[in-house]
Amino acid sequence: MNIAFYFKNFEPSTGLRDYASKRFDKLSKYMENSGNAEVVVTLLVEKTRQIADVIIDADAMHISAHERSDDMYSTIDMITDKLEAQLRKMREKMKDRRKTSGEVTMGVVSFTEAGKVHSIEESDKYNPKPMGVEEAAEQLDALEYEFLVFLNSETDRINVIYKRKNHDYGLIDPGVSL
Repeated sequence: MNIAFYFKNFEPSTGLRDYASKRFDKLSKYMENSGNAEVVVTLLVEKTRQIADVIIDADAMHISAHERSDDMYSTIDMITDKLEAQLRKMREKMKDRRKTSGEVTMGVVSFTEAGKVHSIEESDKYNPKPMGVEEAAEQLDALEYEFLVFLNSETDRINVIYKRKNHDYGLIDPGVSL
């Protein structure tokens, strides 16, 4: 995690620099790939107000926070607590997304004459990719399949898009979230 500190309208003490570095380094434990993360910390003084602005730019997230108080140390504490809460929430969302993109099992059922037992001849496990309906239609065209099972990124539900006989598309949305 690359942390850049900018100080405006005051010259920080060595203790303040060390304290801020330690506090912001602790944020890396909430990021999966903290090596690519860029953190810009701006600490400034306006009259008696101590202000901190932080922007975190990582792979799949952009988080910013603003905090002010009468003491720079407490401002740093408040902003790191706020960022920790945002990062924790973001991490939980990412975990939930991974959980919901479960596997869908597809099978081929053979239908025979009356009186005979039907059996599943073939089975396949498939992890549907999250994408929008338009992207799924493009994938269906590109792959030249008759249908495509995907995780609709707009509704977070498993959907099936298929080609109709008139060359339009049909969409099956079960209406049930995972």
